[in-house]
Amino acid sequence: MKRLHLENIVAARRYANGRRNFLRQMGTLSLGLPLARVPGLAAMNLPPGELTAAGPQPAPPPQPSSLTPADDAFLNDLEHACFQFFWEQANPKTGLTRDRCNATISDNSSNIVASIASTGFGLTAICIGEKRGFVSYEDARVRVLECLSFLWHKLPTHRGFYFHFANMNTGERVYDSEVSSVDTALLLCGVLMCRQHFRRDRNIYQLAHAIFDRVDWTWLSEDTALLSHGWTPELGFIPSRWDYYSELMMMYLLGMGSQSHPLKSDAWFAWKRTIFAYDGLKYIGSFAPLFVHQYSQAWFDFRNKRDQYADYFLNSVIATEAHRLFCVSLNEMFPDYSNALWGITASDSEHGYVAWGGPPATGPIDGTVVPCAAGGSIPFLPAETMRVLHTIHDHYPKAWCRYGFVDAFNPLTNWYDTDVIGIDVGITMLMAENARTGFVWETFMKNPEAQRGMQIAGFKPYKSPYALG
Repeated sequence: MKRLHLENIVAARRYANGRRNFLRQMGTLSLGLPLARVPGLAAMNLPPGELTAAGPQPAPPPQPSSLTPADDAFLNDLEHACFQFFWEQANPKTGLTRDRCNATISDNSSNIVASIASTGFGLTAICIGEKRGFVSYEDARVRVLECLSFLWHKLPTHRGFYFHFANMNTGERVYDSEVSSVDTALLLCGVLMCRQHFRRDRNIYQLAHAIFDRVDWTWLSEDTALLSHGWTPELGFIPSRWDYYSELMMMYLLGMGSQSHPLKSDAWFAWKRTIFAYDGLKYIGSFAPLFVHQYSQAWFDFRNKRDQYADYFLNSVIATEAHRLFCVSLNEMFPDYSNALWGITASDSEHGYVAWGGPPATGPIDGTVVPCAAGGSIPFLPAETMRVLHTIHDHYPKAWCRYGFVDAFNPLTNWYDTDVIGIDVGITMLMAENARTGFVWETFMKNPEAQRGMQIAGFKPYKSPYALG
């Protein structure tokens, strides 16, 4: 197995451990700022469905907005840059995509760490790239076929679930990483996206179908409705469960949509939907960064439908607006934050990988801006997020690189990350395309597994007060 340079190993292990620790602490609030200085904050454990419960009614969500021609042109350039990451930073023979790379150097060959989550975003990025003309149909088809073949025949699995990190050249497990439930779900979303987009290719269709059907959701839920974060050969199941609102929605919906090893419907009703209030806004949330409102909605189309608890698209609109207001409220402490520059979610920092955000203030917030916070929220607040992305591009040129935006930067200290991270590049690219055309939503939702999962969860169409798209 090709060896990483020592400094790369140390940095990568810190990053991997940071990602793992965050997942295990999802339900624990780690305050980085005194709550007394954050206005309008409350968290309420109300019964399910009481998003507009008794008491003061929530403030109305922001008015729907749309993209301008200038926005669309900019997003096309951004998507093309993001696509270049997934095309260039993947092994064309295995299809596995680097978890991250240094965007300031041309040779990242010493970095052999891929993640299955990045690969899932990458498979979807290839579909977008082919649709947009960034790559030919034949080149895209061959790359997808190579990846799916490797996933089916060679990449190690346990009950159909994959290890979080792998050697991008051989598929060997890296960092003693866990068999990851949610990262496998991100990969499966990409697999199903390719099955639909390349549905006329029999080999792609059959491989994608086989990969999905091999996942044994009943093993992960043998004695509980709440799924474990993962499993390792050395220690067995990770004690932490997916029990609070987060990116878990896609995982439970995929599991319930399976025909071969389906989750019971109890799984959808078992996790907690804690209601938060901030500055007059109420929404279901978690003590977690903004990405928890983004990931499931990159593929699953929650627009104009709801289950017995909520309209989750509208919920993410409100949560994103609350985050924007929260960032602006920090202007006195961090004068770079404004209506034109905001956004904090799990990312790199000057001192390593940090799971930060709010409200409430979580992590050691220091004025760092994370472009994918706005980039992954474009469909929710098009005008507000595009203002941020234009500001970064036009006024902070060191925050732009070959693959779009660097992962994070701090205008107050003049620190700019050298890296991009696959999942952050990916959420930006997918949500940019969804905001423009709805392509990912419309393609992915043609999968019967996605439709079945949402049907079992009880989703029904309704006339949303935030009808967008």
